Amino acid sequence: MRIYKTVFFDLDHTLWDFTQNCAETLQELYSIYELEKFGFSVPDFQKTYRHINDTMWEGFHRNEVSKEELRTERFPRTFQLLGVEAHHVPARIDTHFIELCPTKPHVHNNSFEILDYLKEKGYSLHIITNGFSETQHVKMKHSGLEKYFESLIHADHTGHKKPEPQIFEYALQTTGSKAESSIMIGDDLYADVLGAKQVGFGNVFYNPDRKQHNEDIQFEISNLIELKTIL
Repeated sequence: MRIYKTVFFDLDHTLWDFTQNCAETLQELYSIYELEKFGFSVPDFQKTYRHINDTMWEGFHRNEVSKEELRTERFPRTFQLLGVEAHHVPARIDTHFIELCPTKPHVHNNSFEILDYLKEKGYSLHIITNGFSETQHVKMKHSGLEKYFESLIHADHTGHKKPEPQIFEYALQTTGSKAESSIMIGDDLYADVLGAKQVGFGNVFYNPDRKQHNEDIQFEISNLIELKTIL
């Protein structure tokens, strides 16, 4: 049985509740930019943006979409799907979203409970994220997660992102950890779980929606509190 000492978490969709924080931000932007004039509703706006954003992030993980494209194309593509021509897209809405969304505080159920537990048990806690460096520290601070973690490791540190092995190897080097005593918890089966598995980490798929898959992974949970049965 493996003995784990270092616990790496993904941030977005694992601890920080992107879905709720994003929905609140889009609702505010809908009001600020008076988007009702275009004839689509807040739920339509939220659903369409989430679809575009999720699709583009999948492309980003696979090096098919650049960081710049991800930041600048999400809203034009959203508006296009909603039947609005590109020249009607508010000029600053993408920047406004990036400024506002990271200040939202919502986290996933039992985030603080499990982090308190892991801290009490003496685990070394760290974040590995593909999120943009300029926003991830803001999310950590405003959500109250910051105090639990010794380091925040992101793609900008290494020029590599999950699931590339270099970012996991960098995480081991910078934290003084070993793969055999490290475990990664994340919601992205491809980037977090399989990425960690290929370099010898323990791995936990956080799957609150119970998505079906056929991958050979070590652990799978639907609620973060279930980590008590693993760690």
